[in-house]
Amino acid sequence: MIRKGMKLYSILFGVCPKCHQESMYVNKNPYAITQVMKMHDHCSHCKTKYQMEPSFFYGSMYVSYGVGIAFAVAAFITSYVIFESSITTAFISIVLTLVLLFPVIMRLSRNIWINIFMSYDKSLAKK
Repeated sequence: MIRKGMKLYSILFGVCPKCHQESMYVNKNPYAITQVMKMHDHCSHCKTKYQMEPSFFYGSMYVSYGVGIAFAVAAFITSYVIFESSITTAFISIVLTLVLLFPVIMRLSRNIWINIFMSYDKSLAKK
């Protein structure tokens, strides 16, 4: 089970990596396109600053590449292997998957990136 205190919880739900009490994003919906990148400056519960240095989240672009490849491979396997479609249809399904899930991939990559550098602190969660 995924529960508070696990890195996977913070990555999947986009909550503060230190206390897991508050969402890092102004709008939890990744498909609110005008607010997809807007994050709080810090956690209101534990005061953790999310952007540790200027341009901190540029590193998440490297993670985004890997996450995008994982989604593309999953789309290919689903389309080409499971549904036995043509290679052209499989390619179209990859493109559609990446375009439709772009906001999710971007947020997931940011969540993974910040969780590489920060860990859950039980004492901060109890405050």
